[in-house]
Amino acid sequence: MTALVASLGFLLMALSHGAGAEVQRPLATVVIGGLVTSTLLTLLVLPAIYLWLEKGSGPLGHN
Repeated sequence: MTALVASLGFLLMALSHGAGAEVQRPLATVVIGGLVTSTLLTLLVLPAIYLWLEKGSGPLGHN
């Protein structure tokens, strides 16, 4: 929820056309990309790695 609110706020910056927008747009784009990437990693990749290690098929798992 926090990442969604932050993304919406930066989306307004990314779409702005006013004074200083040429500086704000690239920054907002990078921040939005980072929020999306970190959210996907947290929700999808991290649980998959955890399950992989818990099964015992990983390098640290128990057979």
